[in-house]
Amino acid sequence: MKVEFAPINVPLKRRIQTVAVLQWIFSFLLLAEFCCGFFVILILGNFWFLAVLYLLWLYLDWGTPCAGGRRSQWVRSWTVWKYFREYFPIHLIKTSELNPNHNYLLGFHPHGVLVAGAFGNFCTDPPFKNLFPGLTPYLHIMPIWFGCPFFREYIMSAGMVSASKESVSYVLNNKGGGHASVIVIGGAEESLNARPGNLTLNILKRKGFIKMALKHGAHLVPVFSFGENELFKQVANPKGSWLRNVQEKLQKIMGFALPLFHARGVFQYSFGLIPYRQPIHTVVGSPIPVKQNLNPTTEEIDQLHALYLQKLKKLFEEHKSNYGIPAHKSLIFE
Repeated sequence: MKVEFAPINVPLKRRIQTVAVLQWIFSFLLLAEFCCGFFVILILGNFWFLAVLYLLWLYLDWGTPCAGGRRSQWVRSWTVWKYFREYFPIHLIKTSELNPNHNYLLGFHPHGVLVAGAFGNFCTDPPFKNLFPGLTPYLHIMPIWFGCPFFREYIMSAGMVSASKESVSYVLNNKGGGHASVIVIGGAEESLNARPGNLTLNILKRKGFIKMALKHGAHLVPVFSFGENELFKQVANPKGSWLRNVQEKLQKIMGFALPLFHARGVFQYSFGLIPYRQPIHTVVGSPIPVKQNLNPTTEEIDQLHALYLQKLKKLFEEHKSNYGIPAHKSLIFE
């Protein structure tokens, strides 16, 4: 394999952008493990009493990720996130007003490998805040991450909360409105399909978010992130292959998927774990009004689910030509 190295005269700003993404990759892939290791060192070392105090804090604070979390405007406004967004770059596109007097459930598609668009737009300021004043976004992620010592504090500070039913209900139950639950509908399973050109969404059997929207009367908003699947290549893992079977079994055991992805490095463009510089355009669609129904029937859930799929497909078709997707390409629902 021929290695393509980065030119020596790369502008300093681009170097800073690369470092910003590198620290994000570290946070996403290794920071939780590092924090757990540090906690073990505290327990086994001379500072065991600090670990005991933290365990007490963890016990008292255990329910916070399901009760709106604990965001920090300071963390969300770090300068490093500005360079992170500029690296790709990441853009948030508004197509309709979202009245802050309502609560919303935003369905984010596709998952991609590391959900860069969702993080850049909903966990850092000011993209969402500027376009949708009066609304507070909450990105729901797998509950397992909130069991990691110290790491849980970091991700909550960015505005992430648990993806449990209890957590989603807490966010959508805000009587004054102004809350936006952001759920990556395809989940971990969809990340195994994340590769350039792929337009397959795991959504046909995912109706829990529809039921939550009905129970709370939260307006549904389809969101499609163009470019999300272009950031990484992935080792071939077609359905039925031994690799895909292993990945799916591990997903069922651990709760999260392990896509074998690769892209570029820091000083060369041929291999590594840093995403390619591909633009991400996250398009927020028009809201689908939802009337509260505390006990929706299966038929009512299916009807709203079908309408959501229709609106999502329409959103994609209306904008795909703006972001380099051929006219003959369409979404595939699984």
